[in-house]
Amino acid sequence: QVQLVESGGGLVQPGGSLRLSCAASGFTFSNYAMSWYRQAPGKERELVAIITSTGGSTNYVDSVKGRFTISRDNAKNTVALQMNSLKPEDTAVYYCKARPWGQTYWGQGTQVTVSS
Repeated sequence: QVQLVESGGGLVQPGGSLRLSCAASGFTFSNYAMSWYRQAPGKERELVAIITSTGGSTNYVDSVKGRFTISRDNAKNTVALQMNSLKPEDTAVYYCKARPWGQTYWGQGTQVTVSS
């Protein structure tokens, strides 16, 4: 079955960095785009970044452009989100998403808290 397992969240001070990772299994990873979403308390889940199957194209929500970088390693079936210059408003649970065969799968999420 499809599994997405996120890791790398934690508590960081404003201006700091974190690197999230998502390990995927149960489908042919290199055939599908991958994305990261986040959900802050009391807010809807929002798309943060997306990367094509080959990694040749990426896109970001405006609020993270220039600070976050999505990447993937198709040999290891992983997708990462490098987050720099973190702000308190980046605090949220971050989720990895895949859509093999037109079906949506989510990881369990990893908490990112940006606070001094």
